[in-house]
Order: sequence, then structure tokens, then C-alpha cells
Amino acid sequence: MKKGNLIIGQSGGPTSVINSSLAGIVETCLQNEDFAHVYGMRFGIEGFLEESFIDFHRVSASVIKRLKGTPGSALGSCRKKLKKEELPDVKEILKKYDIHYFFLIGGNDTMDTIYRVEKYCKEVNYELTCVGIPKTVDNDLYGTDHTPGFPSAARYIAVSVQQAGRLAADMQKVDKYVIFQTIGRDSGWLAAAGALAKTRPEDAPHLIYMPERPLNHDKVLKDVTETIKNIGWCSIVIGEGTLWEDGTPVSAGSARDNFANTEFGAMGGASAAFNLHRLINKETGYRGEFQITESLPMCAIDRASETDLKEAYTCGRTAVEYALQEISGVMISINRLSSEPYRVKYGKFPLAEAAGKAKPLPDNFISSGGNFMTEEFLTYIHPLVGRLDRYGILL
Repeated sequence: MKKGNLIIGQSGGPTSVINSSLAGIVETCLQNEDFAHVYGMRFGIEGFLEESFIDFHRVSASVIKRLKGTPGSALGSCRKKLKKEELPDVKEILKKYDIHYFFLIGGNDTMDTIYRVEKYCKEVNYELTCVGIPKTVDNDLYGTDHTPGFPSAARYIAVSVQQAGRLAADMQKVDKYVIFQTIGRDSGWLAAAGALAKTRPEDAPHLIYMPERPLNHDKVLKDVTETIKNIGWCSIVIGEGTLWEDGTPVSAGSARDNFANTEFGAMGGASAAFNLHRLINKETGYRGEFQITESLPMCAIDRASETDLKEAYTCGRTAVEYALQEISGVMISINRLSSEPYRVKYGKFPLAEAAGKAKPLPDNFISSGGNFMTEEFLTYIHPLVGRLDRYGILL
């Protein structure tokens, strides 16, 4: 393999730890003399096509170090779907800057982009080593036990549901139910994380609804009214992509992004929490409230999981190590060896099998009633999120 320069990009929604992966890549590269230049593409593949690059050799070591604890996507991101007719332009830019190592940090659609770039360069005989570094709060990437970014977002959700639950319990004479909406287009991993808030039967959450289990109107109303009858109030967590049994989104959203994915939240102009709130209010007469954090779980560095920060950084370092061995067409994976004690090892997974696919919650993580999580899920997620604070409770 011809030695040359390396370029890194970030794509899709950010996470609290995506820059930790970036720091792992950059620090490892700068310690290695094989790369004359280590470039960063500003705003993902859009910036690449505009030849808008950062040269990390000109960035101070102190700034690179601080990236480990910086939220957002420090290089800038995009949600551009690379067109087939743009692939020749990609190759020409790579050739112009003598780039032979191509890294992207991202989720399902990002893995599709890097897979297509590598495939095209092979077809035209341009030597290019491509490695994907996993990132998504949704935790829906195949080929890895979990995805960097998910543990921190899960911690944000768990703490938010816990604290919102205290508010709702204390205000149950006013509002009989509260609905907390999480992000998560195709899978319910983040909605499921709300289960960590619960230590007693009366604690929030009482019900968790997720895309993996389509909802029935009558069953939802029964769940809610029975919970209020037994406990006095009801806490519900719902994933934004949850569906009704007829396949329509609870949000009633129909907007699409550049990858033909349904848009939820603000961009979709619709909300699962709002529509569910309206249904419950109309059918029961109960007053309630709903809470939507939108993208905050994607950038809350103050609630980042220490495990997540360390693993994200190590994924970055591992990507460089594989590239130096001329291993291409892979995504870095985290493979769990045990949960108690928690141990992992790092490996690789073919980009072709990770690209454009969404991993759902497995059946054994979902309760038989389809409205809560099992002990197996809690065993899985506890070491990723860490301990939550416990509060003094009088009521």
C-alpha cells in the first residue's frame, strides 16, 4: 500500500463523545511518521467536495487534548447523501491531496458513504484504506455490542426521566400523567434507557413505548388508566419513531431527510409525545404534560458516561492501528466479554454489513407485555451508564 496523507470527517448527528474519537485518531496519527498530513474535512463529505480542510499538524496539542471533553462535532457535520455521479470528484480530490487513508466517524448512513467511497476507489484502482468509526446515540449499528455516544445519551435520558419522575410524583394532584419523548428513529434503545430511573414499583417510568412494539389505542389507554388507579399517576417514555398497529407513526410525521428517513421532532413538524398526550387527555379527561428534549442528549457533556468517553477514544486509536496494517473496508467494533465485571475488546466489522441498516432492540430485552424492559436489558446497560444519584423521598 502506498503511504500518503490521511483525512477524517464527522457526519450525521453529534454525540457527547464523538470528539473523543476524533482526538484518539488525531493524537495517534501525529505520533506516527507515516502521515505527512492529517486532514480534517470541515462539515463532512460536503466540505470534502469543497476541499475545505483543516491540517491537524497546525492545531495545538492542547486544543486536540481538550477535544476529548468537547460536545458537538468539532469538525462540523452534514447529512448529505453522496451521489453516484460525485464519486469521480471524490477520487480526484483524494488524488490531488495524496490522500490514501479515509476515515469517517458516524452512524448507519455514514457507514454507507464510506463503504461506497471505498468500493468506487477499488473499481478505479485508486489505493485507499477506509475505516469507519462508529457513532450514534441511537445504538442501532450492527456489528458492535454498543455504539460510542449511546451510553452518554442513555445516561442523559435516565437522569431526565428520574428527575421528571420526582416532579410528576410530587405534582400528581395536578397532573395525572407525564410523557417523556426520546430521539430514536427506528429503534427504542434510548427510550429503553429510561428504565434505569426506576428503583421501586411506584418510581418513574411506569410504561415504555418503542418502535419495536407497535401500539394499540385501547391497550395504551388501559395501561395508563390502570397505572393511575394503582399508583395515582403515570410516567410514560416514548421513542419518537414509535408506530401504531396500522404502521402510521404516533407522531403522524411524513417529512423525509436526504436519506429518505422519516423526520421526527421539530423538523418533522410532529411529535409522538404531543399526539399521545392529546389522545390520553381526550379519552380520560385527565390533565397531563409532555417533555421533549430533542437533540440535547446528543451534546450533554455534563452527563457523559466515563466509560463512553474512554471507549470512544480507544475506537479512534484502534482505527489508526488497523489502517497502518492496511486493513480496509471495516468499521471498528466493541465486543463485550462480560458484564460483571464489565470487559470489552475491540475488533472490526465489514462496512458492507453495517451500511444503511438499523439494529432493533432484541426481543429478550423487551417485557412480555411490550411496554417495559427486562432484567437482561438492565444487566446490559448498567455498566455503560454508571450509577445514578438517589434522592430523599418523603411521599
